[in-house]
Amino acid sequence: MTARPLGPSGLRVSSIGLGGMPLSLSGRPGRERALSVIAASLEAGVTLIDTADVYCRDDDDIGHNERLIAEALRAWEGDVLVATKGGLRRPGGRWTVDARPERLMAACEASLTALGTDCIALYQLHAPDDTVPFADSVGALARLREQGKIAHVGLSNVSADQISAACEIVPVVSVQNRCNPFDRSAWSDGVLAECEARGLAFLPYSPVGGSRGTHQVGTHRVLGRVGSRHGVSPFQVALAWLLAKSPVMIPIPGASRILSARDSAAAMTLKLTSRDVLALDRAFPIA
Repeated sequence: MTARPLGPSGLRVSSIGLGGMPLSLSGRPGRERALSVIAASLEAGVTLIDTADVYCRDDDDIGHNERLIAEALRAWEGDVLVATKGGLRRPGGRWTVDARPERLMAACEASLTALGTDCIALYQLHAPDDTVPFADSVGALARLREQGKIAHVGLSNVSADQISAACEIVPVVSVQNRCNPFDRSAWSDGVLAECEARGLAFLPYSPVGGSRGTHQVGTHRVLGRVGSRHGVSPFQVALAWLLAKSPVMIPIPGASRILSARDSAAAMTLKLTSRDVLALDRAFPIA
């Protein structure tokens, strides 16, 4: 298992994490299968699981994914870092932003209960709220850290300027933005460069395209050709390519099947050649 630092925290986690979201949305697998998917990731060497209070069906189901992960970890003896998020809501199944300080404080308390812990290892602002000063939302996470309810602070769906602003308020260890071969905005908007300059972990979500882009990855000619050379899936290639592009990358692909969980974890040991990386760079240029 290859490990990478979780920003400047001193912690090290697997270079591929597990995104828990597909296990808890509408159309989710049954409880036993979901637990088996988490177990398969852990058995394959994954030591980072990403979740959120809103990985659920709606506001009446808040915390579903956190509770599921907590249940899976009760049967696991190894060390696992669970990262969760606050700042969104799910009224009627919709996704809405609510990063008011009082809401973040309450959401963190609920996540502590759902995860069955008295301190969350990594708590992330799920998204900036246009109706709330960004500094106020980050300030709430700083207070939670001071209170010992969270150990480390992360950000999600942020710009390079917001990363810089947050770091003036509280130590930040990670940034989680959308990133995959078809979405290289993390390069063009300066977010990845900001993370590298500050030594922050960059956690790409939807690293193999998410629910809408998975077909593109699975059928892409260059990804398939590189995969054939190594005897692996194009999804493994996509993840290994992201790892090769930056030492701060820690992709967090989601999975709802055991096979997918194992396949993603196997990207940790896939070594692409310089020829492979060059071919992929040409296939997926920065816009």
